[in-house]
Amino acid sequence: MQVIVRDATPADEDAIEVLTLVAYFQVEGSRNDEHAAVAALRSDGALALSLVAEHEGYVVGHLAASPLTLSDGSAGWYALGPLAVGPGHRGQGIATALVRRAMQALQERQAAGCVVFGDGPLFPRLGFAAEPGLRSAEGGPLLAHPFGDRMPPLAEALPHPALRSG
Repeated sequence: MQVIVRDATPADEDAIEVLTLVAYFQVEGSRNDEHAAVAALRSDGALALSLVAEHEGYVVGHLAASPLTLSDGSAGWYALGPLAVGPGHRGQGIATALVRRAMQALQERQAAGCVVFGDGPLFPRLGFAAEPGLRSAEGGPLLAHPFGDRMPPLAEALPHPALRSG
């Protein structure tokens, strides 16, 4: 299957909303508002990165990245997510391609690293790991991927308000 990963454009916004809503509809633990979180990141100017996976002219995957607030003041860290892949396109490497492209783009911007809130099986395969000194300010699992030879900070990580639970 030919999939193109590219930067999202304003013309993709409706497709991203529908895709994200459908992708999370029956996911255990979903707040079922991930589509609204992407829109809130966009409207707040906090959508640092928005990538889509396109197949035959249709958006079949999306990944957002937003700046992360760390309690020690460390800069250059980003939260990845929400990550959405349409139910009919799962298991075909689309999520992996989106995460790899996001990591590449963030490294090109001289980012210090990125995190995901959660512990899905995809992320450890891509070099993400739990770091003892870096934890979620909200509790719950957090996996980090520092870039280059950087060490993860000793801090609590707090995502943008649109991504916070509760």
